[in-house]
Amino acid sequence: VQLQASGGGLVQAGGSLRLSCATDERTIGIYTMGWFRQAPGKERDFVAGISYRDGRTNYADSVKGRFTISRDKANKEVYLKMNSLKPEDTAVYYCAASPFHYTPTRVHAYDYWGQGTLVTVSS
Repeated sequence: VQLQASGGGLVQAGGSLRLSCATDERTIGIYTMGWFRQAPGKERDFVAGISYRDGRTNYADSVKGRFTISRDKANKEVYLKMNSLKPEDTAVYYCAASPFHYTPTRVHAYDYWGQGTLVTVSS
């Protein structure tokens, strides 16, 4: 399983970023994909997920209405569009793959992880 996250950077509060997770054809077809984030000194938290089976999405309450997860099977990529960014969104963002058809929020439900991409939101 290949997972390569990119798109992080420095942005001002209120700005937007789009993260990408490049994967392979098999993974995007049979794994539910998720985005997690980990701020310094904190646990890794669920951000968003998209089911491989029906494309249903799930979001953490803290990002609902601001973030959107999507996938492009043809290009074998999963995206996280982040709008109205806040300083508290600052973290390393990871994409991950889970064998479950729903969108689990627990770290341990995901078998494969990308390397992470840093998002820094300045106030």
